[in-house]
Amino acid sequence: MFISLQLLHMSVFSQSFSPCGRFLAAGNNYGEIAVFSLSAALSPDASEASQKPILNFTAHDGPVFSLLSTDTHLLSAGNGEISAWSWAELIKKVRISCSVNDNSLIVGGGDNNIHIMDMETGIFKSVLKGHTDYIHCLCFKEREEEILSGGEDGAVRIWDARTNRPVHCIEVFKYEECARPQFGKWISCLATDSDWMLCGGGPSLSLWHLRSMSPTSVFPLPGCQREAVFYQDLIMSVGEGPHVSHCLHGGTVKAQIPCTPSSLNTLALNLKNSEHRVMTVGGSSHQIDVFTNFSYRAFSLSF
Repeated sequence: MFISLQLLHMSVFSQSFSPCGRFLAAGNNYGEIAVFSLSAALSPDASEASQKPILNFTAHDGPVFSLLSTDTHLLSAGNGEISAWSWAELIKKVRISCSVNDNSLIVGGGDNNIHIMDMETGIFKSVLKGHTDYIHCLCFKEREEEILSGGEDGAVRIWDARTNRPVHCIEVFKYEECARPQFGKWISCLATDSDWMLCGGGPSLSLWHLRSMSPTSVFPLPGCQREAVFYQDLIMSVGEGPHVSHCLHGGTVKAQIPCTPSSLNTLALNLKNSEHRVMTVGGSSHQIDVFTNFSYRAFSLSF
């Protein structure tokens, strides 16, 4: 009975694919991380057992809010702590410290600041201050070496990663075409592609041209969007409601693809491995929907 109730109240908050693209890690509200074999789940001989985790372990005392893969490690973030797990050792459930060379980890959270950690030493080397409330989302613009952050204060801040100095601040909720006061001003999702940015949350999901710092399209999606990504000529988004929205850059909602959870928190694209090319979506359910063709659900993985 306890297990059934636990599954009933489970939510998936985060996902990340392994560097090889053959495994998916997912984190839930109970602090658990499950690792699924995409090779087994996508096999022609797949059974119900193939859609279950090959490994399930407790990583944090509270929810696993974020997962991120490097070339060698899976990083997980909970309430006030970050853990690193070796992908090579995960099957053995061995926990080790961070050891990624020539890399930095960018962290935002409840103290309103962005912290930059040297992954080789595990030491936080910089703090970026500017937000006046806690930070929901981060992304990195590689070509310009810029960090973008979105927070509860309704601001998207852009930082120069070389100098750690602020470059721009966009208060999205002050733009009439984006503002939705009934949902608040918080920014819950960010994504960039060349000179373009997606952001949304309380304000409507919108597409911005970063050179002009102005919105070019506002998407008529109900509720708050929690994650959005660029994919080829589409924008894909999830949030309140049981569907993945496919949008065109001009602002049109092209399609809404039904999903199992009634509300969605996380969307991930596995484009590293053509053999295991999938989209996965998780939310207010113990099931994670898998899309082999991004226009319909193929099957679901299950905690």
